[in-house]
Amino acid sequence: MCSTENNAEIAPTSSDPALILELKTRRPPSLVGRAGCETWSVDFSPDGAWFAWSMGHGIVWVVAWPLDSEDGQNGETDRGDKSFSCGHPVWGLAFGPRPPKSAAVARPAKRPSNNNLLLATGLENGVIKIWNVLTGITVFDLHGHEGVVRDLVFPQNGTLTLVSSSRDKTLRIWDLAQKGKTVQVLSGHKDWISCCCVSSDCSMIASVGRFDRMVCLWSLRSYTFIRNLTGGTRKTLYLLSSCDFSPDGALLATAAFSGSSWWIDLWDPYTAEKLATLVDYFEDYGQNQISSLQFSPNGLHLAIVTDDRALRIWEPGKTGMVMQTKADRDSNGLCCNYHPQGGVVATGTRDGHVRFWRAPRRVPSLCHLCRSILRDSVSTHQMEPLPLPKRILEYLTYRNIPERLKTCPSSEEEEWEG
Repeated sequence: MCSTENNAEIAPTSSDPALILELKTRRPPSLVGRAGCETWSVDFSPDGAWFAWSMGHGIVWVVAWPLDSEDGQNGETDRGDKSFSCGHPVWGLAFGPRPPKSAAVARPAKRPSNNNLLLATGLENGVIKIWNVLTGITVFDLHGHEGVVRDLVFPQNGTLTLVSSSRDKTLRIWDLAQKGKTVQVLSGHKDWISCCCVSSDCSMIASVGRFDRMVCLWSLRSYTFIRNLTGGTRKTLYLLSSCDFSPDGALLATAAFSGSSWWIDLWDPYTAEKLATLVDYFEDYGQNQISSLQFSPNGLHLAIVTDDRALRIWEPGKTGMVMQTKADRDSNGLCCNYHPQGGVVATGTRDGHVRFWRAPRRVPSLCHLCRSILRDSVSTHQMEPLPLPKRILEYLTYRNIPERLKTCPSSEEEEWEG
């Protein structure tokens, strides 16, 4: 069911200079702070013209972006904002289809003129609802998962293929062009799957298991298991929470945490080699988990959501952060998502709110652009035999990143960097 009634309000921004604005959910006082209020997932449409977030209690709100457009504020135009009632708590959502990178040319955000934009919502009861964004109509439901649908991804190839991951320990690949026919079920995880992502060339799926501590790679072409990157070598107790491929597909970032630290591992998905680890230690045992991470559209930065700060921005290979918000134990962050054109990161919280943060903008160097273009179509195995100087080969295969890095300790006065 679709409704155009306003379910949220724009809240005054705090003193944090990085915060652009905050959307707060309107709900009865009796529901505030109770289970079911969480914003587990947020997403921008491929062209950046729409933003969707799970508001809690089975409601998804879809709004036209940018939120502060003059036409929308003075009421001269119908913004087309709407909410979808899913009937069960929403844990994952994704816009699609997503055009291939060659077609995703940066352009001013504008609303789509056709009815092809879909929104997939993954529910607590295992059902996936597919919505037509512009009409607000449910297209069909996908049945098959037997647990919470935790994550959804449309590959960046323009097709109506949908990848889903669930607490039932499986991933499923659906063909929405065939009315949601299940193409393949991928089994191999031993417990809940926290997150999944698809490489830019649409050849690989990565998934992380929260409790089984597996980082699995799967072939999206043959629907087969490739390898488990972790191999079960780490003996300390920890949990995996998130993963993301770099835009060129040459890196896979995974997020994990234990009682005394959180860390991000950077992997080469082709060779299964761990290239680098960023680690943060803390004194309050069990009080600072890492919830989400995502590469920026140009691949220069990683957005990080943790319990003690609403947002950090890290440049892989560097010690410390390019930008970080105020230290705040009540930030309650759960998820993050970059705008397709960069410059803005949206984060969702446990209390059902959404915050939009100003992310650092940086012009990529010519070296970075050349590496990104090359690695988008050339694997590490194809790179290594090339007769290139050692330093150039190390740069092109990301072997120039220091193996172990620590986040810089920051004082309470260090409110925002970058």
